[in-house]
Parts: sequence; C-alpha cells; structure tokens
Amino acid sequence: MMKRVIFVTLLLITTLFAQAQDKKVWTLQECIDYALQNSLDVKRSLLNVETSQINLNQSKFQMLPTLNGGSSFGYNWGRSIDPTTNLFVTQRINSFNVNGSTSLLLFNGFRLFNTYKQSGLDNDAAAEDFTKAKNDVILNVITLYTSVIFNKELLQNAQSQLATTTQQLERTRKLSDAGSVPVGNVLDLEAQQATNELNQINRENTLNISILQLKQALQLPASTVMDIEVPQLDIDSELVMTETPEQIYNSAYEILPQVKSARIKLQSSLLNVKATRGSLYPRLSINGNLFSNYSSAADRSRFIADGGLPTTQQVPVGYVQGSNAPVVRDALVPSGVTVDGYGISDQIKDNIARSASLSLQIPIFNGYQTRASVQRSIISSEQATINLKDTENQLRQLIESAYNDASAAAKTYQSAMKQVKARTEAFRMSKQRFDFGAVNFVEYQTAENALFQAESDLVRAKYDFIFKKKVLDFYQGKPIEY
Repeated sequence: MMKRVIFVTLLLITTLFAQAQDKKVWTLQECIDYALQNSLDVKRSLLNVETSQINLNQSKFQMLPTLNGGSSFGYNWGRSIDPTTNLFVTQRINSFNVNGSTSLLLFNGFRLFNTYKQSGLDNDAAAEDFTKAKNDVILNVITLYTSVIFNKELLQNAQSQLATTTQQLERTRKLSDAGSVPVGNVLDLEAQQATNELNQINRENTLNISILQLKQALQLPASTVMDIEVPQLDIDSELVMTETPEQIYNSAYEILPQVKSARIKLQSSLLNVKATRGSLYPRLSINGNLFSNYSSAADRSRFIADGGLPTTQQVPVGYVQGSNAPVVRDALVPSGVTVDGYGISDQIKDNIARSASLSLQIPIFNGYQTRASVQRSIISSEQATINLKDTENQLRQLIESAYNDASAAAKTYQSAMKQVKARTEAFRMSKQRFDFGAVNFVEYQTAENALFQAESDLVRAKYDFIFKKKVLDFYQGKPIEY
C-alpha cells in the first residue's frame, strides 16, 4: 500500500512538473504577433486588398487594344455551299476557318482613364482598411492582456489578505489556548478567513475568464496552458501628460488608417462621377479583322499563272450537228501550268481577307440608364463626404474622451496611493491594538477590509490609467509596449 501511495505521489509530481514546463509565458508582443497571424478579420481584409489589386490590373489593361482569335471545323453532306466559291455542290465537304480581330478604344469621355485612377485609390483604401483591421486586433489584445495583469494583481491582493488573516488566526488560537484572549476572537477570525478564501476563489475565477478571453482572441483552444509576463510598471513618470487633446488629434488624423481610408474613398467617389459621366460622350474605336478558310470541295486541280505572255490556241466551241465535227476558234490562253490539288496551306494563304474600320457610337437614349448612373455616383460622393466627416468627429470625440478619462484616472491613482498609505498605517495600528485587546474584532476587521478595498481601488486606477494612456500613445503612432 505504501509503495502504491509513493508511486502515485511521484506520478502526480512528475505530471505537475511537465505541465509547468509546457506552460508558455507570453509577452505582449508575442500575443500581438500571434493574434495578427491567426485573426480571421485580418485574413479577410488581406483578401480584399488582393481583390482590389486585381481590379487595378484589370482597369489598367482595359486601356490596351483587345486581340481575339478563333477557328471552326465542320462537315457538310448533300447539297451545300462551297465556302470558298459560294457555289452549290452536292458532296461531302469538310471545312474550317481561322479568324482574328483587334479593337482599340480611341475616346469614350476618359471613362477608362478615370476608372483606372479610381481603382488605384480603391486599392490604397483597401490597404488602409487592412492596416485598420490589424490595429483593431492589436488594441483588442492590449485590452485583454491588461485585463489579465489587472486580475493577477487583484488575486495577489486577495492572497495577501488571506495570508494575513491566516497568520493572525494562528496567533490568536495560541493566545486563546493560553487564556489571553476569548474564544470568540478565534471564531471571528475563522469567519473572516472563510470570507477571504471565497474572495480569493472569485478572483481566481475572474483571472481564468480573462485568460480565456485572451486565448480566444489569439485563436487558441481553451485547453492551452498559458501564462503571461507581468512587466514591471512605473507609471509615476507618465502621470503628467504633455500633449493636449488637439495635438493628439492632429497626430492621429495624419496617421490613423481609418481617416486615410475615408479621405481616399472620397477621392475615389469623385473619380467615379467623372468616369460615369464619360458614358454621356460618343465612343470612338478602331477595329481590325483577319479571316481565311479551307474547303475540301476546292481541293482539286487548278491553274497557276506564271506571268508570261498569253498564247493563241484553237479551242473547241461546239460541234456540227449530224457530223459531230468540232468547231474551233482562236483564243488567248494565259501562260502558266495546271497542278493537281489545292492544299490547306495554299487555300489559307489565297483566301485571306482583311478589314479595318472606325466605329463611332453616339448615346442618344438608352432608357435613362446613363443619367441614373451619374446621379447615383453623385449621391455616393456626397455619402463619402459625410462618412469622412463622421470619421473625423468620431476620432475627435474618442480622443477627447480618452484624454479626459486618462486625466481622471491619473488623479484617481494619486488619490488611491494616498488612501492605501493611510489605510496601511491605520490597519497596522488597529492590528497592534487588537493584539493587545484594546479594540474588538469588528474594528480590526473594518480596518483590514478598508485596506483591502483601498489596495483593490489602487490596482483598478493604475491599470485604468495605463490602458487609456496606451490608447492615446497608439493614436499618436507610438510603439505599444510595457
């Protein structure tokens, strides 16, 4: 039995040691990097950037000439038309043709040019939206990371309070056993110890929830063993803020991607108006075509002139009725030779047809489609103007609120420090008097709870100021680090 207990104990110790070894301690930067790599919003925004780049390339190449080619092959049976001679024939014919065409747009009210410029701006706006998506992830991770640190300190305070109460309980029990203090003091301290244990459990639960939320932001499973690095924070040097809200807003206005994106989208909407109005102008284009074909019906003997002088020859023109004697006459016969067969390459070369044309299309009436498109583009540009103004107002209000909150948090932190100092001294004196029996347990407990609440308020004010100060730094483009 003893061997089994020892074995189980060793196994438990080994398991706990292995878990401790596997428990990765994450820094803030590691959390941010991991969240950016796994964020679905960031990946979705990156796809939008790639799509906008494709649209930009398409609008660029739309200004180049078009070039298309094609061919067809088929069989005909019975009475049909020889495609090389357009004569009726009664036989099986296999034929094919090749063709090519090109077209170049010369003018359409600069629609393609403005569309290309608009696509470039849309691509820039998508890039800014991508940056904003990453910023949102960073701010969210910073918020959750700070929350974990905050709850860690609250748990440490609860553990410290429990340790103090436990120490006091052990001392009081000894005094009670010696008859120096009544048993009631021991019972009161046991009740206080139970209350402190419950408070510690609540703090542990709150800390676990905050760690779980951080894991979810990092796309980590809840079963992942995780801890974070608690930095050494010195905020006394940061309590005085040198920048004004207006200065912070001016910096943020120039660097924040959501403002840049709104400005770019306004410029894009104005170009969209110009591009849409281009549909009201005539459209001028130049076109070219090339065509040739082959037919098996023409694959027979043919005469090929050699360019020499024609010769006079007697050729039959008929026959005498009754005697069937031939009737001939002199005729000029071109110089050349007759060859058998009319092959594919020869037919393709001889049947080449070319054409070129200028095309002019003048819009007169098309069911009000173009005018409606222009009006919708104008409304879209007005909406983009409103969106930019709304983004500016939201940014200004956000910075002003964050600045006021940070200033208030700094004052609250300074006040909480004074309160903790006073409560610590009051608890020390109350503890001494309680040890000598000069005060009852209620006064002792009141002093202890007041100190614990003051320490909790100090932690809350500390991290409230830290977070709001980091947000203001983020708006100014400063690196976020602890």
